[in-house]
Amino acid sequence: MHKMCVMGVRTSWRTVADGEFFCPDCGGDRNYLRQTGRRRLTVLGVPVLSRGAAGPVLECSACRGHFGLDALDHPTTVRFSAMLRDAVHTVTLALLAAGGTSSGAVRDTAVATVRAAGFADCSEDHLLTLLAALAADTGRLTGTYDAVTGGECAHNGLDPCGTALAIELHESLEPLAPHLAPAGRESLLLQGARIALADGSYTPAEREVLSTVGAALLLRPADTNRLLAAARTPS
Repeated sequence: MHKMCVMGVRTSWRTVADGEFFCPDCGGDRNYLRQTGRRRLTVLGVPVLSRGAAGPVLECSACRGHFGLDALDHPTTVRFSAMLRDAVHTVTLALLAAGGTSSGAVRDTAVATVRAAGFADCSEDHLLTLLAALAADTGRLTGTYDAVTGGECAHNGLDPCGTALAIELHESLEPLAPHLAPAGRESLLLQGARIALADGSYTPAEREVLSTVGAALLLRPADTNRLLAAARTPS
């Protein structure tokens, strides 16, 4: 004989927004419904008394799981790929700005690195054009090396990474770092190291840029130094 549920609490959900997110249970990009609810005490299935608000929650359209709004902090796969691609591009430009572009080996390595990151149509002219535009914006490249000639700028004694470029590195890398495994953060740093080493040893300006990259990627200074030293040793 089945027992009748005399009293209980029922939640009535209302959809207030939708979008796409990375579903923790599905392990991939899915659509979601953002919902808010009201809890009501029921007697014999009939709502009789409000028990307060519920949610908001995200309901996955695929698995129907409910998640807190902090699930939106994890980038979708598409967004993550774009963040990683942009990060490689920013690191490459910062290193070229610091070390100059007079070396063909450096230019070739930079182009290959950016292409491998997802900018398949990247060319040497593309990077040089961007660097020339940055060099013309003195507020962003103060204290760097001349991006076109490879010579040292007149702003000696200032931050070789350029204050604004350092800020841009942090803005590009810090949101990405928590979503990268340690090996991924190290790989990104080493990609920059290979660009800097394409024409020989690190210059002081390149070394400072790479230290900024390591800090933005949440790597300890000792780990950054270890990786940069290992990159100089042929395997």
